[in-house]
Amino acid sequence: MELNGDLAAYTTRFPLDAMNYNYWASNTTGSGVRVVFNQRYVYPKNNSVTAGRAVAWSFLSHIPGDICTSVGKYLSSGFCGYNSYCIIGNDQKPKCLCPPGYLYLDPDDEMKGCKRGFVSHECDGGQNADLFEFQDMVDTHWLGSLYEYFSAVTEDWCRQTCLSDCYCAVAFFHNGDCVSSSYPLFNGVTDASFGGKSLIKIRKGNSTSTSTGSSDGSKRQKLTLNLIPTLLLSSSAFLNLILLITTLWFVLGSRYRKRTMLQPSRATHGMMSLQSFTYKELEEATKNFEEVLGKGASSTVYKSVLDTINKNLIAVKRLHKHKLEENHNEKEFQAEMSAIGKTNHKNLVRLLGFCNEEEHRLLVYEYMTNGSLASYLCSNPRPSWKQRTEIAFGTARGLVYLHEECSNQIIHCDIKPQNILLDDSFTAKIADFGLAKLLEKDQTRTLTKLRGTRGYVAREWFKDMPVTVKVDVYSFGILLLELICCRKHCEKDEEDEDKKILADWAYDCYKYQTLYLLVQDDEEAIEDIERAEKFVMIAIWCIQEEPSLRPTMKRVSQMLEGTLEVPLPPLNSQS
Repeated sequence: MELNGDLAAYTTRFPLDAMNYNYWASNTTGSGVRVVFNQRYVYPKNNSVTAGRAVAWSFLSHIPGDICTSVGKYLSSGFCGYNSYCIIGNDQKPKCLCPPGYLYLDPDDEMKGCKRGFVSHECDGGQNADLFEFQDMVDTHWLGSLYEYFSAVTEDWCRQTCLSDCYCAVAFFHNGDCVSSSYPLFNGVTDASFGGKSLIKIRKGNSTSTSTGSSDGSKRQKLTLNLIPTLLLSSSAFLNLILLITTLWFVLGSRYRKRTMLQPSRATHGMMSLQSFTYKELEEATKNFEEVLGKGASSTVYKSVLDTINKNLIAVKRLHKHKLEENHNEKEFQAEMSAIGKTNHKNLVRLLGFCNEEEHRLLVYEYMTNGSLASYLCSNPRPSWKQRTEIAFGTARGLVYLHEECSNQIIHCDIKPQNILLDDSFTAKIADFGLAKLLEKDQTRTLTKLRGTRGYVAREWFKDMPVTVKVDVYSFGILLLELICCRKHCEKDEEDEDKKILADWAYDCYKYQTLYLLVQDDEEAIEDIERAEKFVMIAIWCIQEEPSLRPTMKRVSQMLEGTLEVPLPPLNSQS
């Protein structure tokens, strides 16, 4: 019983006994109805035999009617364990099943969840994607494992995207929407009201190979083993065997070494390495740094062609010499290049390589066809409300990856529209994190010189306080306000003094409950005013002056996407 008189059913924070949340309540408080348990309502089960059959209990109804979806509304493993799904059987009882390719952790206890029955998809740049295929599951969804959402796409596009993404374990497709889920899967439910279907990625034929092809070394080994039984029939044959093995090793090894040498010495697409370019190569690729894509206080970015045959466009960022002298020495540059080379996320611009030659420091990035968010926000017509919300989601996910999912935690230090680039489908990708601050494992804060751009910089940097990932949260809050209102953080030409500084205006609108004023000229945002107001509240949390009050980027991402409620921000502690 709850303190208010309701009868309620709770989950617990296993392995603790503490109550988590109630997934069902009688809601009898104030209704004049009481729930009472005493002996008058006890009916003993009769084990006698009537008409030749045993008398047993029969179910009249279940409360809640569908425990699979009742428990599955929240962030947890759901009614069943991880990597399994819940379905109501013909007997109206819940069952926990494993999806195709998965096995029960404990065959004697189906509620403990499932595990993969195949070798997982390695993050090797997509080179072993052809070892996988999909099994379809209609009306099934894993509600808590979502990390990527796409709209207005085809099922084939959805399949191919998940197939090429090593993090994608399941893709859910319904009416042009494609949602990726990562491993482990949780809150799995089969329910006809969902519609659509889940595409379960499994390895073809339960293959345990971790590579798409056999190496020459494997071929040499197989050939040698096949020859041994025949050639060892005589002692002279043994000498022939030695000679043959030596010859095969030399011939096949030479071919392998030759093929390796003939590979293009350009940027590798794996996560673990970066290509080192000479200054002359990049000077030629940019036609002596002819076409400028963008320019900042510390660098200039140039458009160039990496391969004159395939016409692969790249962006070359050239760091200004005086900035190198102020902020970067050789050791720091090399350490940061090594760490950034290990990052791999859809919402980060991929760093392909670098040049570290004498006084020259250049970074080579993949080319983004739709430029920066700074230009896009100011375009005419302005970007749609839906596009802006998707950019907010993507930027948040990229920051979550940098803050929590990298081998080294990375503080970007300069989140702003100029550093959010857009690819050909307008997917947001964080750029210019090659010179960010890296934190070692178990390190949560660092002392560093002031970085970032005025208007996006958190207050702690001005107070000589240690900086944490919360400085990026602050910058994201300002960026989010810009996306909501489709304007710059500071409008010097604004006649209304109250509206010049966007953060101050947004806070005043929140305080006086006039948030609609922020989007009053945007019909799409007005139609989605509840989400717009929620986004403003999230932004206000992000720009709190006290870093400890700001949420983590993971919580920010969850609040944006609706998996966490947005609490009311304080009225007296704005930045």
